[in-house]
Amino acid sequence: MQNKGLIKFFAILFALVSIYQLSFTFVASKVKNDAKSFANGDSEKEVKYLDSIGKESVFNLGFTNFTFNEVSDKQINKGLDLEGGINVILQISVKDILKGLSNNSKNPVFNKSLADATANQKGNQTYLDAFYDAFDANSKGTVKLASPDIFANRSLQGEGGVDFQMSDADVKKVISRKVDESVESAFGVLRKRIDKFGVTQPNIQKLGESGRILVELPGAKDVDRIKKLLQSTAQLEFWETYKIEEIGNFLMAANETLKKTEIKTTEVKPVVKDSLSALLSDGKDSAVASKGNNPLLDKIIGQGGGPVLGLFSPKDTAVVNGYLKRADIRILLAGDQRYAKFVWGIPTPIKDEKGKDIDAVELYALKGNRDNVPAMSGGVVTDASDTFDQLGKPAVSMQMNGQGAKSWEELTGRAYTQKSNIAIVLDDVVYSAPGVSSGPISGGRSEISGAFDVTQTKDLANVLRAGKLPAAADIVQSEVVGPSLGQEAIDNGTNSAIIGLLIVSLWMMIYYGKAGWYANIALAVNLLFLFGILASIGAVLTLPGIAGIVLTMGTAVDANIIIYERAKEELRDGKTLEQAIKTSYSWTGAMSSITDANVTHILTGAVLFIFGSGPIKGFATTLLIGIVTSLFTSIFIARIFIDWNINKKNNLTFVTNFSKNMFTKFNFDFLGKKKMTYIISSIIVIVSFSSLAINGLDQGVDFVGGRTFQVRFEKPIETETVKAELAQVFDGSAEVKVFGSDNQLKITTKYKVQESGSKADEEVNKLLFTTLKKHFSANMTYEKFVNAYDGKNLGILQASKVGPTVAEDIKTNAYWAVIGAMALVFLYLMISYRKWQYSLGAIAAVAHDVIFVLGIYSLCYKFMPFGMEIDQHFIAAILTVIGYSMNDTVIVFDRVREFLAGKTKGNFSEIVNQSVNTTMSRTINTSLTMIVVLLIMFIFGGESIRGFIFAMLIGILVGTYSSLFIATPILVDTISKEDKKRVENSHLEA
Repeated sequence: MQNKGLIKFFAILFALVSIYQLSFTFVASKVKNDAKSFANGDSEKEVKYLDSIGKESVFNLGFTNFTFNEVSDKQINKGLDLEGGINVILQISVKDILKGLSNNSKNPVFNKSLADATANQKGNQTYLDAFYDAFDANSKGTVKLASPDIFANRSLQGEGGVDFQMSDADVKKVISRKVDESVESAFGVLRKRIDKFGVTQPNIQKLGESGRILVELPGAKDVDRIKKLLQSTAQLEFWETYKIEEIGNFLMAANETLKKTEIKTTEVKPVVKDSLSALLSDGKDSAVASKGNNPLLDKIIGQGGGPVLGLFSPKDTAVVNGYLKRADIRILLAGDQRYAKFVWGIPTPIKDEKGKDIDAVELYALKGNRDNVPAMSGGVVTDASDTFDQLGKPAVSMQMNGQGAKSWEELTGRAYTQKSNIAIVLDDVVYSAPGVSSGPISGGRSEISGAFDVTQTKDLANVLRAGKLPAAADIVQSEVVGPSLGQEAIDNGTNSAIIGLLIVSLWMMIYYGKAGWYANIALAVNLLFLFGILASIGAVLTLPGIAGIVLTMGTAVDANIIIYERAKEELRDGKTLEQAIKTSYSWTGAMSSITDANVTHILTGAVLFIFGSGPIKGFATTLLIGIVTSLFTSIFIARIFIDWNINKKNNLTFVTNFSKNMFTKFNFDFLGKKKMTYIISSIIVIVSFSSLAINGLDQGVDFVGGRTFQVRFEKPIETETVKAELAQVFDGSAEVKVFGSDNQLKITTKYKVQESGSKADEEVNKLLFTTLKKHFSANMTYEKFVNAYDGKNLGILQASKVGPTVAEDIKTNAYWAVIGAMALVFLYLMISYRKWQYSLGAIAAVAHDVIFVLGIYSLCYKFMPFGMEIDQHFIAAILTVIGYSMNDTVIVFDRVREFLAGKTKGNFSEIVNQSVNTTMSRTINTSLTMIVVLLIMFIFGGESIRGFIFAMLIGILVGTYSSLFIATPILVDTISKEDKKRVENSHLEA
């Protein structure tokens, strides 16, 4: 081996650097464990402890010190599936941005284009591109984007803006830039909010040009609170309000009108009068005071007064909103009241008739106007802080700028004179509606009070300080993982990795003897390098990433196996050990096969990295790094020990007494069985397609959208019982499966997945808790059920949501990832082998493998005891299968190419058969190590990746078969008779 000293130097240097990089992970882990011990389960105390030592030195190397913050930045970060926490993808509403840029244009072409873009947006297409397409189709050149009533308005004129003479193409450039600026602004606002939230190592990043923003909060536990914090647009407004006396007659008239369409029974039951009915019925019994006969008033559960029109149950707010928006109801509003805006307050606890605590929300009527603008905007607020009001209750204090102070003084003065109220409204929710009893308020200082706790006022002040978002931010994808579930994943991953490492190492020693020991040393160094690189690039380790590392152990010895098998052949041909080693490590020996096999693997891994997201990208990262490090260690590190052995004049045979006669006389007629294998494979393909047409696939929420909850109970529970109960509250959309143990369920629903905002998420969580509460002991509360905390082992352990637009993008990415991977490998093989028949054989084998795996999943998903969903993890498994199948096929093809160009006697089919037979030792050894490793992951890796591992396990089994019985026969059958004759003649002459 040339430059052996240089390779040793770089290997030692790389090992030292890897150890140095990994040391930060060990130190950070120790400090975090100390923090956990100090906090004793109090997560807030733990965060404060880590914040307090952030700038303190925790790692002293003698020549330099590192603070905890610096150590944390350099460690291998754990993904949410290992650490626990919350991961969300926020979609900034480009539709709202466009409306704002157009000054809420009323142009019919513009508004129709907005609606069409929403309805027709394709997978992986941005909303802005969808809008441009829709506008071009709707305008047909008759309406320009630069029209005065669209984008050539006053706010967009000037330098860098839009003028009347611009073409649509020029306007699109301006609008695209403005949208990017708005998304960047939203990114900055969200970063400010997150920085003040109080979690260690939050991560926020923009996802390309999609208008989506990824937010990861490791260790975060309060689910509902975080979602509200992230989605609040912080649109603060101050509105004057109507009093109940002013708007009550309208509500009575609305109730009478609704009777004509909503009453379905004449049954009348007595009911206690509320304040509104008492005010407007002069105390006389009437139809108004009859339960079941008043569509609107019957929904009032508590008395109103002043600006509060009445208290309603949260579950009735959607129905009441629908009533108040009806054209036949709005027409009942007279004069200026026709601009009234009905909004709700924050939930308030009240007592029902039985004295039980229930939630209620207050209904307000704001004094609107023709332009639907508030009396005063919240943009004047310059600072906000959490405080306490005069009664000692939590509140939020705000300070306004000079212009705001003047407007506030005028507004409060008018409210004082008219004895009216001012509603403080944030994101269309009334937080308080105080009156003004002591005259106009000067100085620009105001306060938001209400039924707050300290946490809520801190979050509200944080949101107001950070500023408002330029548009709505909807959670289109989310995942919540409890810390205890993350620890289970770590334990499962660690166990499977250790067992896999031991078994692979043991087999290499049993089969290759002393050379196997050298391969094991190379494997250990490979793992050190792999983790060192992960630490140095700041990679995030996920559960699929651990699977990638375990898989790397299976493939890491592949190059050694190819080299060792070639060395055994050379030794059997009578060469000396030194000559055999030299030939094995040459391009004509094993290097061309190793290169081709790993290039195809790298190509599929790169496709997976480009199209994958989250944990799947982590899997691709470890897989790609593992391929590179295993190549280096297999080729160079193991070679160093082999050369050392040769120099010591020690015997090295690459066999043991157990393996020395294995596969030495293997002679199977692979091509002679092609008719039978063609028939078998054809039947498999037909059955698979039939099952796909009849049974379909169990598409996960990644592909169809929806919400998934992993819920653990105290004792085993019947899935059909839970399914029936949930179907009633989720409008029939409920799928329930056992997930691992029989006291753990995976619940999937599409209920309200298209509705944005934290209210819909919170409603689903509460419905789930209310329905399942009976299956838990009495001490299970909503907070315990939903939120994460250390040691949690009951309730929701993991939850995820994927919106329909994200699902469509994921499905599109998956399609292109599989097609792209196959196309790339086809092109590479055609260039490498210079014959399209090799590419065709390889692609046919891969297509056969993919169809087989899909068929198995279609046939078995209904009765298998583990999840077999088609999701991102499954696509990662398919791409891994493609990479492995190509790897295996390339090894066979390289040997076929070598034999066809060599001097082996016989006809074309005999030559090919001999070449395939010589690869059997490598094929079986590699497949065996891979299958054993995957079986270990399947058994010990945990329920969440069992379906993912099963797909790879089946794929590798069938991939080994297809390399031998599909790819090679197709290669032989497609080569022309003339080419075959030419090969046979050249071998006869030789």
